Parts: sequence; C-alpha cells; structure tokens
Amino acid sequence: MADLREIEARLLAPGAPFELTTESVLGERMEVFRQRPRSLRELLAASAAHGDAEFIVCGDRRIGYAEHLRRVASVARALEERFGVGPGDRVAICGANCAEWIISFWATVSLGAVAVGLNGWWSGEEIVYGVEHSDPRVLLGDRRRLQRIPPGALRVPVVEFESGFGELEEFAPDAPLPEHPIEEDAAATILYTSGTTGRPKGAVNTHRGVVGFTRLSMFHGLRMMMLAAEEGAGPPPSQERPCMLVNTPLFHVSGLYSGAVTALASGLKTVWMPGRFDPGRVLEIIERERVTSWGPMGTMLYRVVHHPDVGRRDLSSLRQLGSGGAPLSPELQELARKVFPNARASLGLGYGLTESTGMATVIHGRDLEERPSSVGRALPTVQLEIRDERGRALPPGAEGEIHIRGPLVMREYWRDPDATAEALRPGRWLRTGDIGHLDEDGYLFVNSRARDLILRGGENIYPAEVEHALEAHPEVAEAAVFGVDHPEYGQVPHAVAVPVPGAAPEPEELRRFVGSRLAAFKVPVRVEIRRTPLPRNAAGKVLKDVLRAGGENPFVEE
Repeated sequence: MADLREIEARLLAPGAPFELTTESVLGERMEVFRQRPRSLRELLAASAAHGDAEFIVCGDRRIGYAEHLRRVASVARALEERFGVGPGDRVAICGANCAEWIISFWATVSLGAVAVGLNGWWSGEEIVYGVEHSDPRVLLGDRRRLQRIPPGALRVPVVEFESGFGELEEFAPDAPLPEHPIEEDAAATILYTSGTTGRPKGAVNTHRGVVGFTRLSMFHGLRMMMLAAEEGAGPPPSQERPCMLVNTPLFHVSGLYSGAVTALASGLKTVWMPGRFDPGRVLEIIERERVTSWGPMGTMLYRVVHHPDVGRRDLSSLRQLGSGGAPLSPELQELARKVFPNARASLGLGYGLTESTGMATVIHGRDLEERPSSVGRALPTVQLEIRDERGRALPPGAEGEIHIRGPLVMREYWRDPDATAEALRPGRWLRTGDIGHLDEDGYLFVNSRARDLILRGGENIYPAEVEHALEAHPEVAEAAVFGVDHPEYGQVPHAVAVPVPGAAPEPEELRRFVGSRLAAFKVPVRVEIRRTPLPRNAAGKVLKDVLRAGGENPFVEE
C-alpha cells in the first residue's frame, strides 16, 4: 500500500511545489507555503490563462474566464468611481448564488476593499443589522433580499442585481484590473458566524488566509491523485474537464472559498444552484453538466442518495465527493460510496470554522473507512491542540476544547475587541468552542460543541454519537439530540427524530434501538417524532435552540 505521509513529505520538501518556510504573520512566527500568490488579485489576474473556458454556469448564464475578468475589472472601476470604494472600504453583498455575486466579490477584493457576505437567509431586520455593523460604501443584492429591508432603514447606496448591475458590468469594458498595493494580512472578507446564539459576529479573513485555503485545497487534491496512482485505486483517468457543482451559499466559507476562489485558481468550470435545495435537480445537473466534484453540506448528501431518481441517472462523472458543516454517519458514508462508485476513493470530510477560513483538517479514502468518525489530521501550516479549561495542552486521547493556530486563522471579529480577545489566545491560538480529542496518530475526533455537551449525573454524553445511532435506524431520516433539565441528574438527553417518507416509527422502538448500540445512560429519555425537516442554518447545522423552544427555522430559505 502506498504511504500517504511519504507522499506528503515529497510535496512539502525543499524545492517542491508546497515547500514550507517560516514567516511573521500578524506578529507571530508561523509556517507558510514559500510559493504562493500574495493577494487574491494575483489569483484573479492569473485566471486569464484559462481564456474562454467556462467558469460560471448559473441558470441560463454561462461566463468564460476571459469574460469574467473583463466584467470584474469594469465593476471594480465603477465601485471606485461611482461609490468611492478604495482599499479597506467594505462592499456588502446579499443575494442568492449567482454570477453577479461572484463578480461583485472579485471586483471588491481586486480593489483591496473588503467583501462583506451578508447571510441571504436573514430577515430584513438582520440584513439591516449586518449593513449597519459592517458600514459599507455600497450594498449590492438581489431583489428578493432587498425587498425584505424595511423602507428607509438603510442610509447607504444600493444596487439591485436585476436592474442595476448590468450598468456596472458595462461601466468600463476596457478597464484593466486595479493596481492598488494589497498587503497579505489585510482584510479580504467579513463573513458572519451562524448566529445560532446571540448576534452573529463578523469574522475577518485575510488575503493570506483565503489564498492559503486555495493552496491547502490544491495540496489535498494532489496528494489524493498521487495516492490513487500509486495504489492503482479508483476509476481509470477521465478526459472530462473538471467541473464543480456548488449549492452551498456564497456567504458561507464553503461556497465562497471553494466554489468562487479555489475553482478559479484551478481553472474549473463551476455550476451554481440558486434557491431552495432540490435533490432531483442535483442528480439532473450531475448527469447533464458531467459534474466531477461536489461538496454537499448538512442533509444534502442524504437527500440525494435516497432520491428515487438516483438509479436512473448517469453519475459516473463524479470523482470527488467531500462534505463539511455536519458529521456524516458511517452508514451514510457507505451508501454514498455505492451511489457514487467513481468517487469512492476520494470521499472525504473536513473540519474548519469561519474563524479558521474554513479549513483545518481533512480525511478521505482509506483513512476515512478506517476512522469513519474522525475529521482527519492537521493540514500543512495548521497546528492543533486539545486544551483543558485552564488552557493547558492535553495529551493524545484526552478530551478538551479544540484550539487551532496558523496563517488561516482570522484577523479579528469586526469591531468587536472583547469577542476577539476571548477567541484569540496568546500566540494567536483560536478557541473553537468544540470539544474533541486527538489520537496517538494525530487524527482529530470532534465530539460536540461545548454548549451542546450533555452532562448527565457526571457522565458526558455527546449528541452526535446518539444522533448517529438514531439515524442508523432504517425508518429515521435525521435526528437531533440535546440536553433538558432533570432534578436528579442535572441533564438528560432528549431526541427529535424525522422519519423517512411513509414511515411511522414508535418512539419506544427507537429508544430500544439506541439502547442496543449505546450505553443505557446515553439513551434519550424521550424521542419526539417530527414530520418536517429539522431547522438548519445555511451551514447545515441544526438549530437546537429552536428545537428546544419548539419553534420553526427563523431563516428565510428561498
């Protein structure tokens, strides 16, 4: 068997494409890649090499790389001359996935300005909060989102994609890209945290961090290819042009940094799905566009592999399949390998946060089959530590809070020094708020969010473990587990289960099923049957506070 670590060592060696060096990053010495673009604008300029090859496919609109570059340069000139946008200024973007969103992003960062991705699922009042908090020069957005904003609530210029953006795209059709100097550690984006508790915070990701995301993605892709070649595993080489399907939102790290940035840096064709998630359309698009890679989040993968059309579509083009945002049960992993056999060797999971520019660990292929509940080892330039409540590093096997360090860690929370000081510890170590452990080989296992941990009479119960046990039942589509107060034990687990269509599982049967797999103290005291999907945010994470309160999803999914 080929050795993955030996392949990694070759890629990271002196003179190799991913050679490492040590530099100062925001005042701290850290490992970085020696060979790298120094800004997102450098990545953008290099995309001219792909000529007229398709870059964006969204609805009826198909845009090649050269056309995209021209439109970006024109919009950048318009932002500068019409709205006074310059280095460090913010440009807020609020819309469904579309070409206008992507062009707006690249135009903004090419100026050295900061692209603010507002959550397209927010209510009108939340959009107003995001605009007021980020204080942009201009708001760009689609009609549906802009119509949610109460009349007179904003004091910034607004450009509607449907009626006003075309003018920006044609403002200066022969303009070159801007030439303002851009510092590597300058802010590139502000992306808002999920906001499942309290007001969302604006994580500031830097040019260095986002470029680092692309380098790590390329490193992972290359090591996968080299491992498959040396093992003789996987399907025969394909002559099809790489094509990525993207249905995660552009205001989320996965949609923006994987779909709009890394895909551009790699010369990929990207196919975008705006609007409410439709598993049948996913299958149709994979077949029609010959999609080669897809990164589902939340329940997307479950809904696709269980769709009645799955056996009637040609899915042979799909060769890379990765997920993040929520754990995948071992049963779902194995079903995905059967539905997408050409992606079996690449099936992977990742772990990261908005605050770590979306990336920290990745696991795939044989490693994932052997450790289906792990999220992998730290990627190059990333350091991991498990710490106790006093901030002391713990040995392998010990559970504690996961901490991350490296050049991808955010610069700060925008205009929130107290939250920044709480999250970034000395040495620029990021507190994640997640509980987990590292094994002897450096593989990370994420057990839960610290706030989701259930403490039952001195015993720790990790909701994900109980959720996976419930979801292994053939009549359960998805499940959520959280703690409820108990006079004797402090907390006990409560479960909410959503049946598969047409099924009617009995709560007591589900409790017995969990009891056959887990210790008795982990069995939910009550299983509540819910006939509608679990409320989730755009990252695919279940809104457990909403479930506790018995409410519905506060986000506007369109």
